[in-house]
Order: sequence, then structure tokens, then C-alpha cells
Amino acid sequence: SSPRRSRSPTKFSRRLRATRTRCDARLWRTSSPTRRTRRSRPSAPPSASPSISATTSQAYCYYRQNKLQEALDILNGQEETAAVLQLESQIYYRLGRMNDCMSSYEKLQKFKVDSIDLKINIIAALVAGGRASEVQVAMKAQKVDLTTRALRDTRSFELAYNSACTLIENKKYSEAKEQLDLAKRIGKEELMVEDYAEDEIEYELAPVSVQLAYVQQLQGQTQEAMETYANMINKKSGDPSSLAVATTNLISIKGTKDVADGLRKLDRLVEKSTAPNQLQLIESLEFKLSSRQKEALYSARVLLLLHANKIDQAQELVSGLLGMFRDSVFPVLLQAAVHVREKKVPKAEEVLSRYAEKHPDNSKGVLLALAQIAANANHFQIAADSLSKISDIQHMPATVATLVALKERLNDSNGAASVLDSAIKWWKNAMTEDNKLDMFMREAATFKLNHGRDEEACQLYEELVKSYGSTEALAGLVATSACTDLAKAEQYEKQLKPLPGLQGIDVKSLEKTSGARHVEQAMKVDAPEEVKKQKAKKRKRKPKYPKGYDPANPGPPPDPERWLPKRERSTYRPKRKDKRAQVRGAQGSVSREKHDASAANASATSSKPTTSAKAPEPPKGSNKSRKKKSRS
Repeated sequence: SSPRRSRSPTKFSRRLRATRTRCDARLWRTSSPTRRTRRSRPSAPPSASPSISATTSQAYCYYRQNKLQEALDILNGQEETAAVLQLESQIYYRLGRMNDCMSSYEKLQKFKVDSIDLKINIIAALVAGGRASEVQVAMKAQKVDLTTRALRDTRSFELAYNSACTLIENKKYSEAKEQLDLAKRIGKEELMVEDYAEDEIEYELAPVSVQLAYVQQLQGQTQEAMETYANMINKKSGDPSSLAVATTNLISIKGTKDVADGLRKLDRLVEKSTAPNQLQLIESLEFKLSSRQKEALYSARVLLLLHANKIDQAQELVSGLLGMFRDSVFPVLLQAAVHVREKKVPKAEEVLSRYAEKHPDNSKGVLLALAQIAANANHFQIAADSLSKISDIQHMPATVATLVALKERLNDSNGAASVLDSAIKWWKNAMTEDNKLDMFMREAATFKLNHGRDEEACQLYEELVKSYGSTEALAGLVATSACTDLAKAEQYEKQLKPLPGLQGIDVKSLEKTSGARHVEQAMKVDAPEEVKKQKAKKRKRKPKYPKGYDPANPGPPPDPERWLPKRERSTYRPKRKDKRAQVRGAQGSVSREKHDASAANASATSSKPTTSAKAPEPPKGSNKSRKKKSRS
């Protein structure tokens, strides 16, 4: 976690805030949580002092306008005064050049500047540069006590905050949480003295709240951390940099859940650029986040795009990142991730291999990613070669186990044995409390025994017995040497403790027997008479018959075909079809065939000449009138 620098005399919001992330080793997951850092600008402009030159004041103006490189160019060649070195250290910090920043602070020591702000900034530079272990030594030289009790007496908000960031970096999370609570309490008291409202206090202390949530996240209290992040984002109760950190950390907790929501949140932090492959954050973040912080934010966006299957957008974003961060490793890892998602594994391996060859000093993460991708694609030789190039992890159990497994897949037992031998040699010379030599020797003996190297396995077992007195190793030594050196086996066999219950057994007579026979049926055991009597006493229950059934006169047997469908029974006779014409329709209607025949007859009669006109028929009455007539 990167700390903050000293604050200006007025508001906390004027302090420059920053974030830092630690990339995950696996490519398929989203970026790990971002850590809040704090740093301030110089408390007063150089022009306020009459001893400061106009050139230094000009450089300070460029610095305030975020024209960092122009400011640094002006300072180059200037006399190294206290003001020049302080401004130079600020510029180096903003540019992410922490080693140059610490070099400027070391030069400041000869001026004997006794300032709490300077001490706060030294802690910030050390932690941001990954040198948190040196903070205690540096502060002792400055006569600064970073214990919680001393910080409570000092009443310095920034010093407590930066000390907590140092503890987070050293993985002392409980102590870090205690000092963050102290920093929050001190900051709240200072703001209450200045008559700040509650919402203003919450806004000013948002960086501390985010850092506390981050500590909870590291301690496994993800639900509490998620609530803090979500509450701050929804209420917008923080400065833009704090909201950016909360957004990134919330996405890291959710992972692949709510990918669309995570992309929407990140879209609020990124401006759309008209130029192709050009990326830019919103104005309030562009000059407040360092390059490492921007890497974290862009990494989260690329990984979310991959999870959302928006490969084209991810590829476009990675192309822009390769141009923006030329010396960084994270765009290369993201580019490889995009190629793997596109199922272009050889291309991903080529990208990572090319970077590892050009930057051997900064290729550890790249080689690990290459090994993972190659192993998943069954390219075992590439994976083994990649792991073998990382010298500082060759003795670690996980690395050794992976290399041995890869060599076995390649049918290279000699190479696997050499990996185990190298690890044993390293642990023999290692002066560590947690020595794993015995574990490696046991595993190596088992491996060599399984691969026909009985003599080498026997030597390892013998060394284990002499050094550690292991009973398992003694049994393995006896069993192994029985095939290679019978005298040695008999010598060490006497050291084995006798097993209880085997003293009265004659081994020679046991060897002459044909051995145990397999019995298919279980042996019948005669039950005692009391058990037999109890079984005999059990009365037999009468069967229950259906109602009205007489077992003495059961009647005819049931039909054996009663469960079959009717069509499948032998007695089934299908119904005959009625060949007579069926008239369907309304009452009084005729079939179509009769209608066509009558129509044909009518046309034939109409074609004949008529000799006389028919008499008009009387009008038909209604049904009711006909009924009345028939009644009369």
C-alpha cells in the first residue's frame, strides 16, 4: 500500500491522492484490490521565499500545471539547494521514478531540514517504491517513532496514515487497522475544530475509509468491504480518486459477477478520445493518478471486457495501452490474455517469449504466465522451459512439483530426477528455520523407487534414517535394500520395532501354506438355542384378502391377459366399418354428390324448349299456420 504525503495547511482535499494495485498471477480473473496512497504538494510555493530563484519558481509553476517533464527540464543544471531538491523529489514521485525521488531525499540530508512533512514524504516514497521494509530504519535515523502510542501523542494525521500503509505492505493488517482508526479519529477532530459539517468530514476522510475497507478485504471480511465501497460510490461521498479506488476494489471483489455493471462504473472514469488507440481518464483523474494507478484501472476494464466477450473492444484497448505504457509488463500480459481468449495460444506464447527475451530482469510474471498458458495447451516443453528460467523459485515446493510433473509428461525421468536433486542440494545449504529438506528427500526417494532407481532411493532413505530417524524411511530403506543389498537390509531390519500380536506366528509354516482361499458364500454360523426359540415363537400373520373374497371358494382364475391393452388381447375383434353413406350437416341438408346430380338434371331439363308456362304455386305458409290447419 502506498502512503500519502503531508497535507497542506487547509483542506485534506488539496492533498494529492494515489492508488496502487498488485496484479494477479492468473490471467482470467479481474485485478486485485487497489491500495490508497497519499502525497502532498509543497506546502508553500517557492516564490514565497526570497532566497529561491526565478527559475525554480518557474519550474514550480509548471509542476502545478501538471507539466512535469517541462518542470524537470528547467531544474536540470540548477544548483542543488533545499528548495530545488524538494521540488525535484515531488516531480520524481509524480512521474513514478521512486529511486530518483529517494536519491533527492538523501541529498537533502546534508541541509539538515527538520520537517515533519519531509519525513512523511520519505515514508511515501519508500512504500510507493516497494521498499516498505526500509521505513523503520529510515525513521529511526530521523528519530521518528511509528508505534501507535507515539503516533497518538504526535497527533499527525498523515504520519499515522503512512505508517498504516507501511504495515499493510508488511502484511500486519491488525496493526494497520488500528493506526488507520487513529488517523481517522485525528482527522475528524481537526476538521471539527475547523467547523466542517458531517458530510464534509465524510468527504475529506474518504481515503481513510477506502483504506480501512481494503484492510477488511485483505482480512477476508469481503461483505463489510463491499458495503463500504458501494455506499461511497452510490452517495459519491469522496473525491474522484477515492471513488476510482472504491470502484476498482468493488469490481475485484465481485469478479465475474455483474460484469455489465462494472463496465458502466468504469465508463464514468474514462473519456472517449477521438484519436484511435488513445486513452484518457476524466479530467479530475488524469493528473491525480500515477502511471501504476492507471494501469490498475485499465487492467480491470480489459478483463471485464474479456469476461463480457467483447474481444474487439478489449483488443483495441490493449493496443492503446501498449503505446501508453511501453516499459510496463501489464499490457503484455493483457495482450496475451486477449490472444488466449481468441484461441490463438501460439501467438500469446510468442508475445510473452519475445518480452521475456528483451527484458530478462523484469520477466518473472511473464514467464509464469507463459508456463500457465503453455501447460493448459499441452505444450509441456515450453512450460517446463519457462519455469526453469525463473532462478529464484527453483527450490520452492510448488515449482519443483510442477517441473517434475511436466518432465514426466515428456517422459523425461532423468530431467525430473535432476530437478529433485537440485532442490535437495539447495535446501542442504539453506539456513532457514522452515527447512523442507526431509520432505524433498522423501519425495525424491519415492520418485526414484517408482522409476527403477533403487540404489539412489536406498541412499536417500539411509540418509533420512541417519539424519531424522524416520520410521517410514527405515521401512522404505529395508524394503529397497532387500532388492539391492541384502546384508544392509538385514542390518537395518533389526532396528524395526516388532509389531504387536505377531510373536506367536511361525513365518516359515505360513509360507508353506497355499494362502487364504476365497469363499464365495459366507460361512453358516449355528445360532444358539435361545435365538432359535425366539424365532419359533414368532406367530405368522394371516394374509389379508379383498372384501367379499372367500378363500375356500375362490371361483374362476383371473384372466391372464387382463393387463394387456384391448387391442393386444386374443379375444379382441375390431368393429366393421359402415359402408353406407353418412350424411353430415344440418337437418334437411343433402350430400354433395346428390346435390351435383340434381344440379345436372336441372340443367338438362332447362335446355329443352318449354311448351307451356307452369301455373304459379300458392305461397307457402309458415310452420305455425300449417300446424294450425292440420289441427283443424
